[in-house]
Amino acid sequence: MPYLTLLLLALSGCHYAKSQTECQDPVYCQGRLLDTIQTAGIYNDSKQFVDMVQKNSQNVTLANFAALVARTGARPSKEDLEQFVQENFDSEGELEPWTPPDLNDNPAFLNRIKDGDVRSFAKALIKIWPTLGRRVKEYVNKEQDRHSIIPLPNGFIIPGGRFSEAYYWDTYWIIKGLLLGEMTETVRGILENFVSLIQRFGFIPNGSRVYYLNRSQPPLFAPMVKLYIDSTKNITWLKKNIQFIEQEIEWWLENRTVKIRKCGKTYKLAQFRVQSGIPRAESYREDVETCKPFENSEKERCYNEIKAAAESGWDFSSRWLFNQNGSISTNLTTIRTSELAQVDLNAFLCLAIKDLSNFYQLIGDKKKSSEWAAVGETWTQAIEAVLYNKQDAMWYDWDIHRKQHRKAFYPSNFAPLWADVIDPSQKETYGKNAVKYLNKNKITQYLGGIPTSLLKSGQQWDCPNAWPPLQDLVVRGLRNTGNSEAIKLSKTLATNVVKAYMIGYDKTEEMFEKYDAVKVGEYGGGGEYVVQTGFGWTNGIALEFINSYFTS
Repeated sequence: MPYLTLLLLALSGCHYAKSQTECQDPVYCQGRLLDTIQTAGIYNDSKQFVDMVQKNSQNVTLANFAALVARTGARPSKEDLEQFVQENFDSEGELEPWTPPDLNDNPAFLNRIKDGDVRSFAKALIKIWPTLGRRVKEYVNKEQDRHSIIPLPNGFIIPGGRFSEAYYWDTYWIIKGLLLGEMTETVRGILENFVSLIQRFGFIPNGSRVYYLNRSQPPLFAPMVKLYIDSTKNITWLKKNIQFIEQEIEWWLENRTVKIRKCGKTYKLAQFRVQSGIPRAESYREDVETCKPFENSEKERCYNEIKAAAESGWDFSSRWLFNQNGSISTNLTTIRTSELAQVDLNAFLCLAIKDLSNFYQLIGDKKKSSEWAAVGETWTQAIEAVLYNKQDAMWYDWDIHRKQHRKAFYPSNFAPLWADVIDPSQKETYGKNAVKYLNKNKITQYLGGIPTSLLKSGQQWDCPNAWPPLQDLVVRGLRNTGNSEAIKLSKTLATNVVKAYMIGYDKTEEMFEKYDAVKVGEYGGGGEYVVQTGFGWTNGIALEFINSYFTS
């Protein structure tokens, strides 16, 4: 049912609309074969197995596994399973290298970079794009049950390392970098890949693997389209695809919203929430271990909360870890992602809604534009009423159960400024307060980048890690206020980031998914896997900051 129709219905309490269908694939998503292989500890990284290609049809693979189980009395050894995988799976073969056809080694913005070292660094980043280019081989369309990859019609840019498929929210910052490189044809193809996912599944999954079909990632598709339309003025493309932009937003509004009572009023906001009470296929062994202390419904709840955190992109963080009484925790078993209405999600979604309204204006549909503008204004008001803390002059996640703000420093607090979904008459004040907030938390002392939090929990989305997209939330958020102090601080923070990336690149000739906020130029740590190189969103952020702060 279209969301604009739902607006006309009387709603009360917490409303949970139907979720997307759980992937039923008996090899890559759930079932005895997956459980047996993943819990045997064959691979250090569980993702390695579910990214493999079956040598035969799925029926043959399952028959061979059934024969193994029968032959071993349902107790195959680790060696038996290793041999089974070797005989029935290949480690690769579904993707091929792809060089974007519009790759430009010398885009115009390079000539505006004043510093020679920075210009050389930017050139090096542009040369990385073709190493991250991938395309799904044509034969995969005919033999989909042998693969976990979801076929896409066009080539795309991967993040890098273990992340060898297309990812949702990473792509926003990748597109920023590609457009600075004048690669509009590549960007159009990437957007059309996302359209194909919406057409097929009704939403954009976390990534282009079947085991990601139980969740999405932060809703940045409409903002991606805006970047492309601003760059190309391709209104014909917009007219053709606007229905899918709307469909994706409606999926969030129908499947990820919750009603919140505050100060006698009811507001609707979004939250990361997944209904899928089984381990993540790509982190199966890790999830089984995390949720081991629980039984039955509590175990399912644990798996759901883990997936909700993965949907946020922040897997994992102290942001989601707190005890029954609301006190902060560092133990992953205390994960409670879906007990919150997250500030960044609601800012992203509000921005997407307002972009959609503007898109309808561009194609001449004033009625639809007006309708979506009203939804956007309602969402802006809810963000201000529920998520803004007047005492701290800052936005925070809202704890729905305990009816309080989660008052800790996270760059996500700046998302309403980044998305510009705030009262325009208060921008100057918001800018001054944002500077005070950053200074109060001593953020400028971190020369390696803005830390993800101030708590060293051991999780990768915490201190001392500095994640590239979060640098953008704060830097652009400050700049959007128009306040002179905020703009000055945004330049300082962005300059620190670029310098840190350059120091790291000079040492290693690599770009990393995350950095250490304290040890300038060093890569970050923590989490379920070793640090990854490439790296899509890091390159995009670096090029964006160079263009904004190092050009004439």
